[in-house]
Amino acid sequence: MMSDSADSDVCLIVEGAYPFVVGGVSSWLQDLILSMPDLRFSLVAIKAGAMQQPWRVVPPSNVVEVIEVPLLIEPCLPRRYPAAQMKRIGRLLLAFLSTGGKGELIRLRQEIEQLKPPPAAGDLLSNPEIFDLFTHYYDTAFRSASFHHFFWAMRVLLGGLLKMLLVPLPKAKVYHTISTGFAGLLAARAAYETGQPAFITEHGIYMLERQIEIMMADWIGDQIETGLTLEREGHDLRDLWLAVFQTYTRACYDACNPIIALYGANNQTQRRLGAPQERLRVIPNGIDADRFAHLEHKGDPARPLVALIGRVVPIKDVKTFIRAAGFVLAEMPEVRFAILGPLDEDPDYAADCEALVKELGIVNAVQFAGRVNVAEWLPRIDLLVLTSLSEAQPLVILEGGACGVPVVAPDVGSCREMIEGRSPRVDRPGGIVTELVNPDGTAAAILRLLRAPSLRRAMGEALRDRVAKDYDRSAIIAEYRHIYSMLGAQARFSELQ
Repeated sequence: MMSDSADSDVCLIVEGAYPFVVGGVSSWLQDLILSMPDLRFSLVAIKAGAMQQPWRVVPPSNVVEVIEVPLLIEPCLPRRYPAAQMKRIGRLLLAFLSTGGKGELIRLRQEIEQLKPPPAAGDLLSNPEIFDLFTHYYDTAFRSASFHHFFWAMRVLLGGLLKMLLVPLPKAKVYHTISTGFAGLLAARAAYETGQPAFITEHGIYMLERQIEIMMADWIGDQIETGLTLEREGHDLRDLWLAVFQTYTRACYDACNPIIALYGANNQTQRRLGAPQERLRVIPNGIDADRFAHLEHKGDPARPLVALIGRVVPIKDVKTFIRAAGFVLAEMPEVRFAILGPLDEDPDYAADCEALVKELGIVNAVQFAGRVNVAEWLPRIDLLVLTSLSEAQPLVILEGGACGVPVVAPDVGSCREMIEGRSPRVDRPGGIVTELVNPDGTAAAILRLLRAPSLRRAMGEALRDRVAKDYDRSAIIAEYRHIYSMLGAQARFSELQ
């Protein structure tokens, strides 16, 4: 942990990303911090476990403090506290799960502050009075579920909340969270406790990503089999997970202003999840297109290269890319495919992907390159392909576009907006938008562009022009500097209401 006695200008609150992960949000944050060397940043980095986790990104010198917060509740022999206080805290925890309200959050923090000696999260979750309240909640709402699974769900969900209430809060003029969830809870606490403003930039909609994970999870016990369907009769533990994350999302949105998304459709999703319309704002990600201006295409016309740039994890749906590659190779065996991204974030899924390549008999045409320098690969790539189940505003589309490389991508996140433009009328598309989880459609789009080099070049130039016009990094950095300046001048949270 780095530290400095003075307060920071901005406290960044990040869950499961910077500085432990490269790419995506981590790269964006690093660039944002480096672009404002005159501002002092502190960082709260929320991670899953308590073990030392290596930093994949080294924060620059204007990051004056880093606090790592593990969500895991370590086993401990709990301290005893007065029963009356414990019952009040337990009731407030359950009330907050229902409302996500400012009042309950403030009172929770006040009640916990009065406990001497200061508790750990395990002290509260293992307390008999609080355990009795949870048991009653189980009996009234989730009696058909296994109590064992219910207990561990509550321990994870409320343990994370308690960790956010107990962690030392860096002093800052502005609190900036990069998601809802547990990071959003800490931002809400910071706004209410310090009176300083908080705001949020969501690259992807955290709540939607949790919905996908929860609907697909095999680690949640006692499930009613419904696939990805949210509508069903009866309650199982997925309902508990979804309801709690919805509450945490609402608490974050209530405390933050502005509420930023990378594109308009996500603003409307935020609105449906409870964000006030008047606080919504769009600021896309941007890149320095000049950084790619000197890169000349060095592809092999006889053996075009199709690449997926992204982590080898389920949400990127790399298996759809691999299946599409199989269809393409059946008609154009000269095509090469590359998967450019780390294999170590979900080793089991990566192993499944490698097994699928072998099963399809395309080992000689598909390369798993691991983590790479994207700028070194882009001049060799003829076509970029995304197959993600969820995206926000993929940086790889901007980088590829800056190099004149067209894109095939599913209709998720801002992919359509980036490829076809922001106006209702499609003007010079920079690639082809496909359906989600559609290997056949993805393969058809790849074949269409590989068979028509002139169309591929035209789409690449269209995407290059759009990147320069709509996604200029310097203009976007200036918007964030303005927000920091504006919020830093407002002394009290109440003035933002």
